[in-house]
Amino acid sequence: MKKWQAVTIVLSAIAVLALGAGAALAQDVNVNYVPGTDFTKYKSYTWVEIQGAEKPDQILDTQIKQAIDKAMAAKGFTKAAGDTADLAIGYQVALTQQQQWNAYSTGGYGARRYGGGMGTATSTTINIGTVALDMYDAAAKELVWKGQASKTVSNEKDPEKRQKNLDKAMAKLLKDFPPKPKK
Repeated sequence: MKKWQAVTIVLSAIAVLALGAGAALAQDVNVNYVPGTDFTKYKSYTWVEIQGAEKPDQILDTQIKQAIDKAMAAKGFTKAAGDTADLAIGYQVALTQQQQWNAYSTGGYGARRYGGGMGTATSTTINIGTVALDMYDAAAKELVWKGQASKTVSNEKDPEKRQKNLDKAMAKLLKDFPPKPKK
């Protein structure tokens, strides 16, 4: 095998691994709602605290609420004060940690990689966060919609990138909200 062919194979393998890693970090969303609920009657919302829910620090709390506010505004909902809102919404966060491995190998020769060579592997701990969003009919005080987006909260060092990730995740979570009535 020629050297350029070996380099092409190695670069192709790295590209496949990089694409796989990116796909693994994509947000997953899951929603559920009470069938038969008339979501057309909801036009406004207010924030509520979910008792016993795990809360992040104040900065992340603000970032999550801003992302949800932005997604709700894009859907035509307005944030209202107190008892005037149609929906009461609250969220909770679950953070877990996962090991991410980064490996690279060089050396060896031939198709079966005979001989010496070097390899390195490093691991980093990344936070994988899930945001669960609950929406309650404010008048009836009953849960009518819930959704969660995993791989949403990261330990990204750049606050603007973290906010972009949250915005993207909340837009994806609320993409089909409010649910369309079944015909």
